[in-house]
Amino acid sequence: EVQLVESGGGLVQPGGSLRLSCAASGFTFSRFTMSWVRQAPGKGLEWVSIINSYDGSTSYADSVKGRFTISRDDAKNTLYLQMNSLKPDDTAVYYCAKPSTDTGTFQYDYWGQGTQVTVSS
Repeated sequence: EVQLVESGGGLVQPGGSLRLSCAASGFTFSRFTMSWVRQAPGKGLEWVSIINSYDGSTSYADSVKGRFTISRDDAKNTLYLQMNSLKPDDTAVYYCAKPSTDTGTFQYDYWGQGTQVTVSS
């Protein structure tokens, strides 16, 4: 059974930092390109970042570029998102997402339960 369990969210002041983790199980994590997506209150899902399983290359939404860093530890089956210089607009529930095939990217079939990030003074 595929499981994705996010953690690390919380309440942080503007300009602060958080590190999110996503523990994966039930599939060969190292073979899958993984993403972080988020959903702000009252808004739709927004793609945040992606990390390639083959060469570790990364890509970011313009809204987080230069502030967020995605990484992975295949030995620990864990995906990370380091978030720095946080802004109130980053307030959202953050999800890690797995594509349906190990050659896919954005065609997600599994999501975690999400972790809440609130940026407020």
